[in-house]
Amino acid sequence: MTGVPKLHDDEVAIDSALAERLLAEQFPRWAGLPARVVERSGTDNVTFRVGDELAVRLPRTVRNQGQVEKDLAWMPRLAPYVSLPIPEPLELGRPSEDYPFTWGVYRWLPGAPFAPESVDAVRAAQDLAAFVRTLREVDTTGAPVPDGDPFTRGTPLAPRDVMFREALDQLKEHFDTGLLTAAWEESLGADTWDGVPRWIHGDLMSGNLLVANGKLSAVIDFGTASAADPAGDVLPAWWLFEGASRAAYRDALEIDDATWLRARGWALSLVVIAIPYYLDRRPGTLADGQESVADILSDFTSSA
Repeated sequence: MTGVPKLHDDEVAIDSALAERLLAEQFPRWAGLPARVVERSGTDNVTFRVGDELAVRLPRTVRNQGQVEKDLAWMPRLAPYVSLPIPEPLELGRPSEDYPFTWGVYRWLPGAPFAPESVDAVRAAQDLAAFVRTLREVDTTGAPVPDGDPFTRGTPLAPRDVMFREALDQLKEHFDTGLLTAAWEESLGADTWDGVPRWIHGDLMSGNLLVANGKLSAVIDFGTASAADPAGDVLPAWWLFEGASRAAYRDALEIDDATWLRARGWALSLVVIAIPYYLDRRPGTLADGQESVADILSDFTSSA
């Protein structure tokens, strides 16, 4: 049995035995296949590889459920138009006596999570930009739109202002708060956007990009996908790239300065707001956050 460490106070208990039991009860054709937890499952779902061909995704909390239903509706409609493979949902699992949420069975996508050393970074930046461009061009009729949650990508920065400043106050012993505030306020100054909503993935982090044979092979986890501000998919500039690859990503996306600043503000606020929350939940949170903040601020200081 493989247990899964909890990341949230309201998270349900999940392990490999649960995944195997749910499959056996609801989809007996897959009974007996071993479930192995995927180490980098993410903060919203726990993913298991089942046998060689399947993946099972179990939401961690009540607020994380609903993605399978969304995937069943939209992945088949997006897949023909985007430049990289995306998840293929196969079945919607029901809640059970020992698991309270809907869950999903997917076809397994081969590849390892993105790591800078596993790819040619400039080529990866260009390939990811190509994916983002093809996704943006898909018809948004009926597409999900951002809700009022201030953590939803592709939305204005202003609703995050109080949270950002409160988090920064808690971290004042660890950061140059004056510099951080100046960078944040520069992004707030670019927060007005009245363009046409486009499809965005919204969470193009390393764990949601797969690499095989030295190049990007798939994009997964569309839980945050919606029709929104395209700045939501500029964040990989800081999440994944640096130097020449960051410049290549920006150039390939052909974005304006205001979109760049909104994305940088989102990247900065996500890191700063997350540090106090995960400080006691994830070892290394502060050190990793300091490194990320320094990298994001380098863009601000170089343009000042």
